[in-house]
Formats: sequence, structure tokens, C-alpha cells
Amino acid sequence: MEFSTIDILVFVAYALLIIGVGLYVSRDKKGHQKNAEDYFLASKSLPWWAIGASLIAANISAEQFIGMSGSGFAIGLAIASYEWMAAITLIIVGKYFLPIFIGKGLYTIPEFIEKRFSKNLKTILAIFWIALFVFVNLTTVLYLGGKALDTIIGNGDGSLMLTSIIGLALFAAVYSLWGGLSAVAWTDVVQVVLLVAGGLITAFIALDQVAPNGGVINGLVHIYQVVPEKFSMILGKGEIITPNGKDAWWDLPGLAVIIGGMWVANLYYWGFNQYIIQRTLAAKSLKEAQKGIAFAAFLKLLIPLIVVVPGIIAYVMNIDAAGVVVGTDFISADGSIVNDNAAPWLIKNFVPVGFKGLVLAALAAAIVSSLASMLNSTATIFTMDIYLPYINKKASDKQTVNVGRLTAAISLLIAILIAPMLGNLGQAFQFIQEYTGVVSPGILAVFLAGLFYKKATNNAAIWGVILSIPIAMYFKVAPNGWSDAAVFVNIPFMHQMLITCIGTFVVIAGISRLEGKGKDDEKGISITKELFRTSPAFNISAMLIMLILTFLYAFFW
Repeated sequence: MEFSTIDILVFVAYALLIIGVGLYVSRDKKGHQKNAEDYFLASKSLPWWAIGASLIAANISAEQFIGMSGSGFAIGLAIASYEWMAAITLIIVGKYFLPIFIGKGLYTIPEFIEKRFSKNLKTILAIFWIALFVFVNLTTVLYLGGKALDTIIGNGDGSLMLTSIIGLALFAAVYSLWGGLSAVAWTDVVQVVLLVAGGLITAFIALDQVAPNGGVINGLVHIYQVVPEKFSMILGKGEIITPNGKDAWWDLPGLAVIIGGMWVANLYYWGFNQYIIQRTLAAKSLKEAQKGIAFAAFLKLLIPLIVVVPGIIAYVMNIDAAGVVVGTDFISADGSIVNDNAAPWLIKNFVPVGFKGLVLAALAAAIVSSLASMLNSTATIFTMDIYLPYINKKASDKQTVNVGRLTAAISLLIAILIAPMLGNLGQAFQFIQEYTGVVSPGILAVFLAGLFYKKATNNAAIWGVILSIPIAMYFKVAPNGWSDAAVFVNIPFMHQMLITCIGTFVVIAGISRLEGKGKDDEKGISITKELFRTSPAFNISAMLIMLILTFLYAFFW
């Protein structure tokens, strides 16, 4: 099914709407020079519904639309633990992290490290995050987005890859570089409606197509009957073998998804990731931020229907009676299975004219909103944590904002140059999780110690960050000859993350006890019941989310 003129018109209308909204909401008031709070924190004016929508729009990107659908193709519903456990994580972040972050008036997450530990450690982490955003996050989002557009609009042969990457990058840059977080957050409200609507359209059309007699419910029943093993949330060893022959247990090792290493990935991402947490720091108030967090948690419960189920449908449509993938669109030249073609393949082959433009707009919305968020956060960290303290302490409002714009532009240019060099990542979502997992456990341990362990000292935190890398790398690069004899090498990366996090925390606690002789650190945070008191609406939301998740895990266990 070709991409028609009406699809192009729908997509162009979407692009003009987003650019128009972004430029309108970020316009300068007469006589007012945009300052750091305006550009990086949207003048601290965001209401709860904008915060919740922006959190989801920043989170759902090509990594989910393409990568998680690919994991649905390879593994099944079990990959949805990243989404459903995120709902609980958001509640924890809203109740226990935000009161401290907002109370300290933070612009950036590294800024918390300076207030709690030291300027040196803050700078180390600021440089690390900038590198991570530019060389990992921005590049993979551009690569997966370019790959998807090349498959949907072109022939999937890579001829439109570079053009698509540049187009997506420029689209995000047009409004986000000028408008800052205000443009990003308010356009996200539109983007999240599009990505949810477009995702549901794709899922419903695909379900109708996969059912022998048609119908969405019939489609759900059919795929469940054909591949019941792909609807198991808690995997046993050897239960699911991916099309490329890997035991899925190594990616999602049983109960670790609810009581183990999944917490490390989720707490790090939702609690201490600048491009996620930044919109909560821009809230009108703490209560408004917490309501936004709860709204995002409810939306998270819906996401697997949009980004995981389509992957399972594509798998069912492309296997033979023996369960072997035979769809030629999923077999690469070297014979390996390209799982991440699932969502683009469904959109290209089954979404009808007119709707295809809307679905492509939804995909672009997911990609562009994440790119815009990452660019703004990269600019925020560089400007507030490196430029102002080290390069120009007396920078004017105009200079500060311009440095932010220039930083975002340079970051985007670097990502454009690197993205086309990435090859077949297999399950891109799992690839990103696994390699981010080398650094996230140590950083999470440092933040948790800073928040809740009053005895934690600066030297202990620095040594914790430094030693967490060799601990994590021991798991990653230990010679194969050691695998049977070496302790903790031949285990899933999710277990590795948990052990690394616990090990780093033990290092921090041990050095802190030796250095501080059991006394509280002078920068330790005082914890009181009043600090974590939340509204009845937030508490009811938390209980509802827990009940829904309990049912989901019990039903799909």
C-alpha cells in the first residue's frame, strides 16, 4: 500500500501544527528578555495535565514504537514490564523524590549532587550525562526513526535513511532550539494525543487483519491461541527462544522484573534522568507535579497495547506452522531476523490511505518529542552546570539562553553524523537497556545515598561512582574462559545491574562510616514524615495503579 497524497497532506498539516504551537507558546512577551527559568523550566508554569502528557511524550520514542515492538516480536508481552513497572516507579518518584528536588529549586539533576555532595562530583556527572544524551540517546532515536521512515515511505533499502534522519532532526530543532522547554512541553500535549491515537489505530487495524474472521477481540483471541507463550509476563529459563535463537530469560530473568534489577533501570530512568524529570521541575507547585506524575502513571498502563502487541501480531503474521519466521521483510541478508521491522511493516502494509499519514504523524510525534526533550536537557545541563560555573559566571540572560540554543544545535549535529553509522541493533530496546545498565546502577546508588543516607560523604560518593564502572564492566567484558568459574559473570544483565547497585551502595556506606566515624554528613538531608505527605487524590491514584497492576500480572503470569 503506497504512501498517498492525502497521507502526505495529513503529515504536513501535523508538522505545521506542531511548529506553530511551539513557536506561539514560546514567544517573548513585549519588553521581556527570555531568561534561564523561561528557557529551561518553562517559567515554572506547567499544569499537571501538561506535565503528565509531556512525560509520556518524552519517554515514548522510536526506542518504544520501533524497539519495543521489535522486542514484542522476539519475546512477547514480557517486555511490557518496563512499561507497567514504570507506573509504580512514577508513584515512588512523585512521593519520595520530587519533594526534595522541587524543595531545593533545582534546574538540573547534577545540581542536586552539588547541593548534597560537591561541585567536582556534579561536574563529573554532568559531563557523563551530556555524553550519554549525545552519543547514545540522540543517535539511537535518530537511527531508529530514520530506519522506520525508510521502511514506511521508501523500500527499506536504506536509500531514505540519511534524508529521514536529517528531516527528523531539523523538525525537532525548528521549535525546540528557539522556544526551550516551554515549546517542548506544550507541543508534547498535542504529540501525546497523536501518538496514543496513532498507536491505537495501528494496533486495532492489525488485530482486525490477523483474525481469520476479522474483529479486534477476535484478533486478540487468535494471537493468544497461536502463541500463548508470548503472553507470559514472568519468564522461566528456556521458556521463550527468540527468532535469533537467544533464550529470552537472559533479558527478562523471571521475578527480577518485579523484585530485582528492573527497579534499577526504572528508578534511574524516571527519577534521575534529566530529560524526563525536567518537566516536573517546571511545575507550578509540588502538588501539581505529583498530579502530573500520577496522570503519566495511568497512561503508562495503556502503552503496551500500542508498542508491544503490534510486535506480537507481526510475529504471528510472519511465521509458519512450526513457528519459524518466514516473512522475507524480517530476514536480513546474513539470515538473521530483524525484529525491529515489526511496527514499520504493519504500518506500511495494513494501515489504509489517510490513516497512514496520521499514524506516520504519531510515529514522528514520538520521535520528535523525545529529540526535543533530549536537546533541551543537554542544553540545560551544559549551560547551568558547566558554562555558568566555569566559563562565564556573569553571563546575561540573553547569553545564557543563546548558549543553550548553541549547545543543542551542536549536539544535534554530532548525533546526525553518528546515527547513520549504527548497524542492525537486533532488539534495539534491549540493546539500549543493557548498555545503559553499565553506568546506571552506580549513579542510582549515589543518588539514593544522597537522598536517604545522611552519613554519605562526598569522597564516598566519588569512589562509589568510580568503582561502579569496573564492577559493572567485570560482568560485561570478563574473558569468556572465565564464564564457568568466575563469580557472577554468567548471569543476566538485570541481575548484574542489581548486584552493581548494591555493591556501589556498600562501597559508599563503608567509606562514609570510616571517613565520618558514624556521624551524619553536614550536607545530609533531613527526612520527615511531613516532607513526604501527599494529597488524597495522589494516594487514591497510587492505590488504583497498584490494584490494576496486581490484576495484570496475576492474569498474564
